[in-house]
Amino acid sequence: MTAQAVQQEDLAVVIGLEVHVQLETDTKIFCGCSTDVADADPNTHTCPVCLGLPGALPVLNEAAVESAVKVGKAIDADIPEETTFHRKNYFYPDLPKGFQITQYDAPVCRDGELDVEVDGERRTVGIQRAHLEEDPGSLQHEGGSIDRADYTLVNYNRAGVPLMEIVTDPDFRGAEEVRAFLAKLEEVLEYLGVFDSQRDGSLRIDANLSVVPADEVGEDGEISDEALEDANRTEVKNISSHKGAEKALSYEATRQKNSVKRGREIEQETRHWDEGRGVTVSMRSKEEEKDYRYFREADLPPLQVSDWKQKLDIPELPDARRERFRDEYGLSEEAASKLTSTKQVADFYEDVAGEYDPDLAATWVADNLLGELNYRDMAITDVEGRLDEFMRLIELVADDEITTKNAEEVVLREMLDEGEDPETVIDREGLGKADEGAVEGAVEEAIEENPDAVEDYHAGEGGALNFLVGQVMQKTGGSADPGSVNQLLRERLDE
Repeated sequence: MTAQAVQQEDLAVVIGLEVHVQLETDTKIFCGCSTDVADADPNTHTCPVCLGLPGALPVLNEAAVESAVKVGKAIDADIPEETTFHRKNYFYPDLPKGFQITQYDAPVCRDGELDVEVDGERRTVGIQRAHLEEDPGSLQHEGGSIDRADYTLVNYNRAGVPLMEIVTDPDFRGAEEVRAFLAKLEEVLEYLGVFDSQRDGSLRIDANLSVVPADEVGEDGEISDEALEDANRTEVKNISSHKGAEKALSYEATRQKNSVKRGREIEQETRHWDEGRGVTVSMRSKEEEKDYRYFREADLPPLQVSDWKQKLDIPELPDARRERFRDEYGLSEEAASKLTSTKQVADFYEDVAGEYDPDLAATWVADNLLGELNYRDMAITDVEGRLDEFMRLIELVADDEITTKNAEEVVLREMLDEGEDPETVIDREGLGKADEGAVEGAVEEAIEENPDAVEDYHAGEGGALNFLVGQVMQKTGGSADPGSVNQLLRERLDE
């Protein structure tokens, strides 16, 4: 169907993803070079193998294969008896060998799926395949973006870092769905321990997007193969975040819809997402499979992997842990979601809930600690080495040695801002809980010094009691428990 024929019709968006995930291994996929390249000088983590020098032979990293199998189990994929590697031939400056070692017709994982929640509705996204390959190097464009740079520098430190490419079905009907899927995928990968989102370039997205007449989309969201074949698609590259994916695909969907409505044909091409300008830019015509001239990698024999699925264990995944938290600890859906947002958060909550009431633990971890960390744009991984200090603060509150108010509003905040332990903050600020005699004395003083408030209390004015509580708290330097003060004042005033 031509663009002219559909220009007056409503258009639907169809998106499929190719998600490139850096696997968290100590060394590269085919050599012994370190993958810890974040702060390394350019081109210092290289060797003849990852630079593709003549005579250098690849040796497969077992940890990378184990990681791939774990991902396959997590997405309920089929893992074949045998998997093989191929050479994908194309020239690009950051590909030192002139080809990429990847997998073609025998990937390590096929036909998986991942459940994701979009606008309160649970959906299943099909995953066609997930395969292993090596990462290219990285390009640094100087003086502007890719289409405006004065020159480009190449850093091969990243060349050979193990990648897993996860290819979805064209199951997305909008950019917001893509963002939700990426967040869920990243959550699962981090639970598996095969991925570190803090690594630069650890997750990169290529998206294939096309628009079709809305009446080609069934009520269940399905689109016929014929409709997909008729719609030219663009591949959008250089997307590196959930937010970036939503922005890039929203822009590209609008661009294509406007083109169709103006009677223009959609070119089948590869486009670059320019994050700075917020636009996609044409790079080249879209390659076809035949252009890559795939052939078997003769230096890597076929790999038997079917029995790895039974031998390798994977941890409890986020959905299962969320459900268990609701059942075992009686948490609400919202609290369980917060407390399973990352494996580190969930582990810490269970440590606290093992010592104290689960509701108290949930309040402290989900509301207090995570709330203060989010305010500071921090994650729990930023304070992993200090979790025993936060446990100690909860213990001080539970043992009635400090008020909840002071613990939340003073101690916790200064622990995060100053890097101090709770006892240091408490001693410096004089926040130790006042003894019973001191609180009773402060209550008597507040009553004697504020006869008008006492009279108002007896006249039934509710604010009078709150005023007297404030006076007592001021006299005790905030070290009294407000609930106990309220009760003592009522008892004394009602005599």
